[in-house]
Amino acid sequence: MSDISELLERYRRGAEVLAVALTGVFGEEEDFATAPGKWSIRQLMAHLADADLVGAHRFRQLIAEDNPIIVAFDQNKWAANLDYSRRKVKQSLETFRRLRAENYELLKELPENAYGRTGNHTERGVITLGQMLEGYAGHAESHARQLQHIREAYKQAKGKK
Repeated sequence: MSDISELLERYRRGAEVLAVALTGVFGEEEDFATAPGKWSIRQLMAHLADADLVGAHRFRQLIAEDNPIIVAFDQNKWAANLDYSRRKVKQSLETFRRLRAENYELLKELPENAYGRTGNHTERGVITLGQMLEGYAGHAESHARQLQHIREAYKQAKGKK
């Protein structure tokens, strides 16, 4: 299996990894934060859905355009101004799942040399389609671990009451 095939599989599994991490989450657990200023499960899931929406655009830019500008976004402003604290966890997961499925179908059909296509990220500089894919694959995995950490902290906090 090539590196791209492995990355595509990690990317594809992102929604499944998050769904497993969210199994049994409901009620006040969705809004528990480990510390002031830290994101809750609800906010993290809204962030993941929106980040993959941005990713869908970025993937298409890198595939279709020659050396496009990939614009960074301020995730904290998105969280505040797009009301992440009121978004539904299950709806965010479904949005994420649909976006991942659509993007995976697009990406898996590309020839391997397409993953070398480049763009210029406004914060990171030159980035290839392969690097973008790796970043998004890791994004879901990283936040799944963060979700597990929040859930463990919530259980400990509830056990102390």
